[in-house]
Amino acid sequence: MNDTHDSRQPLLRLEAVGKRYQLADGRTHVALLPVSATIGRGEFVSFVGPSGCGKTTLLKMCAGLITRTEGHVRLAESGRTLSPREYGFVFQAPALLPWRTVLANVTLPMTILGLERSAATRRAHELIALVGLADSTGKYPSELSGGMQQRVAIARALLHDPAVLFMDEPFGALDAMTRESLNMELQRIQQHQRKTVLFVTHDIEEATLLSDRVFVMSAGPGRVVEELSIGLARPRRIESRATPAFQDLARRVRQALENRSTCGAPAEPELCR
Repeated sequence: MNDTHDSRQPLLRLEAVGKRYQLADGRTHVALLPVSATIGRGEFVSFVGPSGCGKTTLLKMCAGLITRTEGHVRLAESGRTLSPREYGFVFQAPALLPWRTVLANVTLPMTILGLERSAATRRAHELIALVGLADSTGKYPSELSGGMQQRVAIARALLHDPAVLFMDEPFGALDAMTRESLNMELQRIQQHQRKTVLFVTHDIEEATLLSDRVFVMSAGPGRVVEELSIGLARPRRIESRATPAFQDLARRVRQALENRSTCGAPAEPELCR
């Protein structure tokens, strides 16, 4: 794909990032063909595609949670890789520690990253209020709904004020109404905090509603096949999905997915199985 971006100041560069696995029988399995892109500061970017297309693999490689077999992920300004202090990661499951309260879960990065206690605690209270849980600081995960737990996970990921927020299908396990509510909450938080977000989803409308750009990925082997700019004004509302402009953009994302849903990487057809 072309290495394009909007007019924002570049923050993150993906330079031909790919992943291959060596199988037990000696064959090589291609999980992700090289992806190149420039992500702007404060930009919300989504990766959309079918299950198994490499979306999560790409996100985890960007965060350094799994190793790349090809390419580099660099900060645009310095050329170095992201450190754990510079990103937050929100997984599909909230992964809260059941024996810790909301406040104690949100302040967990304080211990891991060695943050100053009083400042981190103040910020934790601010973030818990930001995600709408100011009255729940002393509650335990078992006392929270799934949507509330994910709000805690988002607050935790923001505690150390990261430059980049990685989100791997964070609302995929939630019911439709809760998901809609958290979509709007995420948009509000992202705009308030001015965070750069890389977001993985298989939901076309969710990606269209939240994103500045959508990267469409195909299956077997995974690759980016199209990049679409979403020029809708912000703030967006759930009702925005009914507008002709939104429907046209969602249709374009869907068409890109449908057109590239079959295997067919011309340069390496023997890798498609």
